Amino acid sequence: MLVFEAKLEGEKHQYEKLDEAIPTARFVRNCCIKYWIENKAIGRYELSAYCKVLTDEFSWANKLNSMARQAWAERAWSVIARFDDNCKKKAKKKGFPRFKKHQTHGCVEYKTCGWKLSEDRRTITFTDGFKAGSFKMWAPRNLHFYQLEQIKRVRVVGRADRYYVQFCINQEGVERREPTGKTIGIDAGLNHFYTDSNGQTVENPRHLRKSEKALKRLSKRLSRTQKGSKNTVKATNRLSRKHLKVSRQRKDFAVKLARCPVQSNDLVAYEDLQVQNMVRNKKLAKSISDAAWSVFRQWLAYFGKVFGVLTVAVPPHYTSTNCSKCGGIVKKSLSTRTHKCHHCGLVLNILELALRTVGYTGTHASGDIDLCIGEETPQCKPSRGKRKPKK
Repeated sequence: MLVFEAKLEGEKHQYEKLDEAIPTARFVRNCCIKYWIENKAIGRYELSAYCKVLTDEFSWANKLNSMARQAWAERAWSVIARFDDNCKKKAKKKGFPRFKKHQTHGCVEYKTCGWKLSEDRRTITFTDGFKAGSFKMWAPRNLHFYQLEQIKRVRVVGRADRYYVQFCINQEGVERREPTGKTIGIDAGLNHFYTDSNGQTVENPRHLRKSEKALKRLSKRLSRTQKGSKNTVKATNRLSRKHLKVSRQRKDFAVKLARCPVQSNDLVAYEDLQVQNMVRNKKLAKSISDAAWSVFRQWLAYFGKVFGVLTVAVPPHYTSTNCSKCGGIVKKSLSTRTHKCHHCGLVLNILELALRTVGYTGTHASGDIDLCIGEETPQCKPSRGKRKPKK
């Protein structure tokens, strides 16, 4: 499944229509969860049928497309199903379904109807009851390489800098590459983003640390405004756009960096770090979050699937002070990348552990990589042009 994203350009009244559609979708999801709480014996199909009851009770909910209502009922059911699975597994955190609160930015999802693309695939028209109209799409690529039957979902996402449309395309991304016969092990860190088994290091960009001064200044401006005023809305938007820029910088760095070792090696080994537990350290939580190890690992596994490269997640337990073979204590600093036991002579690093053990190659990342089966997609002309002058 590929995800193609483009920015929407329209008029002010069109954005207001999207602002109405997003809370309506959230309302349908919350009502489905409430209906399940009151009737826990129901299943997935009963939850989808409940969407029709909502339109009879709330006429304004009928503006949302029928398939869009079903899509949000399916989202509610996915949360319920995950809760049931955690209960069966007797997990510590069950994850009871919660209601979505009012958000400044949200999304609304359509299936195969409620939207229409133009012939040149650069304009999208929303045809549901909100009548948002036609929007121009700004993206470095277009949708000419895919059939309309391949588009399974269309999602409108609201962010600090206007709205974006995402197309979920039913096609597997596959690229050809020549085998290199090389293997590499990657050890994540804070001083350096990672150090590989060849001794090469990549500097940690520290995007959040570099933007802290600007974020602090914008936060002060927000705190000095009067609550409920227009200046509060403007200050909130400025602060949100700055945070959005930092997150995009972090993701862009992780995506570009994860592609390099996968393309040049046949096996990539990396540490299976439990970042969720590591951020509990109050002294290192900000630095660990700024490094974005989880995002880098997800895209590493994703590109491994695209290029057909084995990516192995190695448990980091054997790099501690206790030797896994004889139990002897080997003192070493955090900068030491290799375990060398002076008692039994055992030598271990991440790459050797990957060759001895079996990891997993799954991924939760999603990308907008345009690929054809068996060959690369030819480059097309960018759809960007001169913007209209502001009136």
